[in-house]
Amino acid sequence: MRRNETLFRVRYNETDQMSVAYHANYLVWFEMGRAELMREIGLPYIEFEKSGLMLPVLKVYCEYKHAAHYDDELYVITRLSNLQKVRLTFDYEIRREGKLLARGYTEHAFINQDGKPVALKKFSPFLWNRLCQTLDKQG
Repeated sequence: MRRNETLFRVRYNETDQMSVAYHANYLVWFEMGRAELMREIGLPYIEFEKSGLMLPVLKVYCEYKHAAHYDDELYVITRLSNLQKVRLTFDYEIRREGKLLARGYTEHAFINQDGKPVALKKFSPFLWNRLCQTLDKQG
């Protein structure tokens, strides 16, 4: 299973008065990691949009272990963990110097421009096969 590690720093505007990163920013960091993983495998989101597909979030989960602080250098580690007919799931870890700060996942649907679910394998065998390769899964 392929993974991406994206390095970033906690910005001042992402923290509270105690210099602790606000909890909702972890979801933004998940999205940052997801976008980088997709770009790395040659499927930036723009490719889905050009195909008439969108990937809205259906579920999100985040478990917080330790706080991140202003100017911390963090990694978001992202993996495509599940691919199904009309949805996919990404797993995430946020780490500082190897220490796990948070972990979670997001689940997304494949939908067309009318908001209807799409079976990706039929709609775009190319996109389906590329995602299967990322999972080391047979199409």
